Amino acid sequence: MARTHMTGTLTTTAIPTAMIETLRLMAWLSPTYPVGAFAYSHGLEWAVEAGHVADEAGIAAWLADVLERGAGRNDMILAGNAHAAAEAADRDALAAVNALALALAPSRELRLETSQQGRSFLDATLAAWPCPRLSDIAEALPGETAYPVALGAAAAAHGMDRGATLAAYGLAFVQNLVSAALRVAPIGQAAGTRIVAALGPRVGALAEEVDGLGLDALGSATLRLDLGSFRHETQYSRIFRS
Repeated sequence: MARTHMTGTLTTTAIPTAMIETLRLMAWLSPTYPVGAFAYSHGLEWAVEAGHVADEAGIAAWLADVLERGAGRNDMILAGNAHAAAEAADRDALAAVNALALALAPSRELRLETSQQGRSFLDATLAAWPCPRLSDIAEALPGETAYPVALGAAAAAHGMDRGATLAAYGLAFVQNLVSAALRVAPIGQAAGTRIVAALGPRVGALAEEVDGLGLDALGSATLRLDLGSFRHETQYSRIFRS
C-alpha cells in the first residue's frame, strides 16, 4: 500500500484488485454489517429446544446438513445466478431469480429472514459502495429481496469474482449459525471455533461444486428444519426471529 506521509492519507493505487475485493467481501459479510443477521437462527433455536441438537457433534452434523443439503447450498446457487443475471444486465432474469428465492422459503419466519437481510444489505451497500450498476440493480429489485440474491447481484455490480463471493457467503452462513448456537446451545466458543474449522473446507468444496449451476439444480432435504421453522413461530421462549 502506498502511503502519503505529508497528508497522512492513504492511496489505493498500489493495492491489487483481488485484495480490494477480498476486503470488500469481508466488510459486507462482517457481523457488524447492518443486515440484522444476529437476530436469526434459521431454525436452530427450535432444534435445540426440541432436543435434536444438544452438543458439539450434534450441532456440527446439523449445520453440515443445512449447508450441504438445505439453505446453504440453495443460497449459493441463487447467489451465483443473481451474479450472472446482474453481470449480463438482465433485469428480468434477476427479478425471476429473486422471486424464486423468496418462494423457496418454507415458512413465514424464513422468508422474513432472507427478505429483511436482503433488503437491508442492498440498501446499506448502495449507500456505502454506490455505483451506477448497483443503482440499476436496486431499481430492478424495488421490494422484498432475498439475501443471497442481493449479495450476488451487488458483487457482480462491482465486478467481483463469483466463486470467491459464493465461498465467502457460505462461510458467513455457517459462522452466523455457529454464533446462534453459542447463545442457545450448551457449547462454548472453543467448540464453535472447531465447528467452523471443520466446515470451512466443506464450504470451499461446495462453492466449487455449485459455481455455474442453473436454477434447476436447486433442491433441499432438510424437512425437519422446515417443519421446525413453523413450530418456532409459536415457541414459548425464544430469542431469535427464526
